[in-house]
Amino acid sequence: MTLMQEAKCGRVAPEIESAARREGLEPEKLARLVAAGRVVIPRNIRRERPGAMATGIGEMLTTKVNVNVGTSQSLDSPENEVEKARAAVAAGADAVMDLSTGGDLDLVRCQILRAVSVPVGTVPLYNAAVAKDLSSQGFFNALEKHAKDGVDFVTVHVGVNKNSLERLANDPRIMGVVSRGGSLTMKYISETGEDNPYYKEYDYLLAIAREYDLAGELVKRAREAGVQAMVEGPGHVPADEIETSVKAMKHLTDGAPLYLLGPLVTDIAPGYDHITAAMGGVIAGMAGADFLCATTPSEHLDLPTKDDVIEGTYVTRIAAHAADLTRPGVRDRARAWDLQMAKARADLDWQGQFQSAINPDRARQIRHRRGVETDTCTMCSELCAIRLAKEAMEKGVGQKR
Repeated sequence: MTLMQEAKCGRVAPEIESAARREGLEPEKLARLVAAGRVVIPRNIRRERPGAMATGIGEMLTTKVNVNVGTSQSLDSPENEVEKARAAVAAGADAVMDLSTGGDLDLVRCQILRAVSVPVGTVPLYNAAVAKDLSSQGFFNALEKHAKDGVDFVTVHVGVNKNSLERLANDPRIMGVVSRGGSLTMKYISETGEDNPYYKEYDYLLAIAREYDLAGELVKRAREAGVQAMVEGPGHVPADEIETSVKAMKHLTDGAPLYLLGPLVTDIAPGYDHITAAMGGVIAGMAGADFLCATTPSEHLDLPTKDDVIEGTYVTRIAAHAADLTRPGVRDRARAWDLQMAKARADLDWQGQFQSAINPDRARQIRHRRGVETDTCTMCSELCAIRLAKEAMEKGVGQKR
C-alpha cells in the first residue's frame, strides 16, 4: 500500500511518526491529515535515506522550502549542481529539485539523489524534451525512469491541455506562458494535435505514481487512487491578489498542500528577485501556502552559483518563518524562536543572538568585520536604546524636589 492508503487504514507508518516528531504533532493526528490529502510526505519506496527525518508538507505544519538546482544547456557541470544541492541543504532547505536540461541528465539526477538526504523532486518532461522524445510514450518513459531512480516527488503539468492552449491563444497576456514545462507541453499539443499525455492518460500516470509512492497532482482522482498530491500555483502575482489566489486554490483542491515559487510581487527587480519572491512568499504563506520554492538573485538572468543558491535558501527560509508566525498549529513554536532572540538582545547577549540567528555565521561576520569590540553594536555605541532604557527603568522615576 502507499503511505496514503496505510493512513486511510488507520496505520501510523514510520514516515508519519518521523514527520510528526519533527513537527511536535501527535502521529495519529498527522496520519489523519495524510489520509485526507491535506498533508503529503514525499518519499519514494525505492530510495534509501537512512537516519533522515521525514518531511511533511501541508496543514498544521511549518512552511517548507524547496531549492531548485540543475544543469542547463549552456552550463552542464554535474559536480557544481551536486555542490549546490549540498549547500542548499546545509543552509536549511527542506527539499531539492533537479531541473537539469544539459549534459547527462541521468547522471546528475542520480548523483543528487545520493548526495542529499532530503526529498528530491524533478520535472520528467525535461528529460523527454532533451531526449527529443516529445511523444506520449516519451512523457511516460521519462516519468517511470525518474521513479525507478528514486525521485520522491515530480511536477507534472496536467493542468496544461488543449482547452488551456485555446484559451491562452485568445488571452492578452504579454508573455503567454513562463513555465518551461508548460510551454513544452503546449509545443507537444500544437505539433501533434493530441492532448497532454499526462492529462489524457491520467490514470496511467496515477498507476506509476502509486507503484513508487510518488507525490503528484489532479487532486480528487489522485486521492481516490491513494496517491499523495500537491498543487503548484502561479509564480508572478501582484501583492494584493496573492491572498485571493491562494485561498481560491486551497478551496478548489479541498486543502491540498500548495507549492509556489514566490510568487514574485513585481517584475522590475532582476538581481533582487529572491527578495521580490520572499515578499510574495510571506503573503502566500499567511494565506495558506505550504511549500515555497527558493528564488535566487540569478532568477531571469543566469544559472545560479553556489552563493546564489545559499542566499536564496536563507531569504526563502526567512519568508517561510515569517509566515509561520501567523500559521495555525505552528505559530507558538515559531514565535518562541523570535522570543529567544528578543531575550538575547535585551540582555546584550551576543552569543545568544548568534545562536538564535537563522544564519549564525553571517551574523558573526557582520558583527566582527570592523574589529571594534563593544558590548553594543557600533551603530548605537553609547546611545544604545536597550541599555539606556534598562538603566532608566532600573533607576526608576526620580523624586521631585
